[in-house]
Amino acid sequence: MKLLITFLLLSLLKIGIAQENFNLDTLQPNQVYENILAEPIYVNENNSYFVIWIKKSVKSHKHKTHTETITVIEGEGIMTVGKKSFTIKKGDFFEIPKNTFHALKVTSEIPMKVLSIQTPIFDGTDRVFED
Repeated sequence: MKLLITFLLLSLLKIGIAQENFNLDTLQPNQVYENILAEPIYVNENNSYFVIWIKKSVKSHKHKTHTETITVIEGEGIMTVGKKSFTIKKGDFFEIPKNTFHALKVTSEIPMKVLSIQTPIFDGTDRVFED
């Protein structure tokens, strides 16, 4: 019984700590940036969460060890994932499988703003740019 109560208390504590509240529509960059600004907003044992603003483009690159999911919050662009290119805009959601080259060209007047969730945790060491 003590084990069950301890487990429940620890679970409630984790839930209480894990809950963050962000309004992604109103979140703004906290510094001046030339092309790309990535702001971490949350990390847990499995994922990294970033809001990323892109003014012009993202060079073609891949992540050897993690998957990335993207939700577009603002802006429009042409996304290339592998050999497929498609238009992305506010409300769109898609996945970039690990070890898959991807790139973006912003086509809107305003910067693109996306929520990027990367699994497992992103530390920058597995990014490889395409020549």
